[in-house]
Amino acid sequence: MDYKTIANDGIVEEEIKKSRFICHLKRIISEEEGREYIAQIKKEHHKANHSCSAMIVGDDGQIKRSSDDGEPSGTAGVPMLTVLEKQGLTNVVAVVTRYFGGIKLGTGGLIRAYSGSVAHAIEEIGRVEVKELTGLTVELTYSQYQVFSNFLEKEGLQEFDTTFLSDVSTTLFVEKSDIEKLGQELTEFYQGKVNYEKSGKKIVEIPI
Repeated sequence: MDYKTIANDGIVEEEIKKSRFICHLKRIISEEEGREYIAQIKKEHHKANHSCSAMIVGDDGQIKRSSDDGEPSGTAGVPMLTVLEKQGLTNVVAVVTRYFGGIKLGTGGLIRAYSGSVAHAIEEIGRVEVKELTGLTVELTYSQYQVFSNFLEKEGLQEFDTTFLSDVSTTLFVEKSDIEKLGQELTEFYQGKVNYEKSGKKIVEIPI
């Protein structure tokens, strides 16, 4: 389920030749949620000239939608969608609301304005990579745990859910493809005298 999306929901506004362009970005999990958000923005900005939109949904980005909302065909929705695609984002909707300032931008100007509005908003808000990690619970004696930090530093890992009872139990999270390798490295580090088992999953967001 690994994919890239925006770091947070956000709104970024800029003025281009006296027109206000307000880009709204929101993380979504379905096309329906995206359509509801577009409708919400249109209602909030009902006095605006246009609220153009683009969305990509699905971990593989299989659903793609765009709308020019009254702007000349191909000057808003598709350029906005292209920015999302080039950034490698999914599970996101972008709505750019325009308040006309009296100066016409022309076809090229509109394309640059709408695509630029989305690109600038993404740059300001940031992107993350969403990853599903697999857990490996490790059982250690207290003497083994005393040198565990050396193993963590070597592997660049962090421990979670550590409990101290008769022995120490702690969990490490890595990508599924790395779980077997991690087990082997634990075994080598403790010269075969260590117990571990797969345990659960964890969703993490890594800034990119």
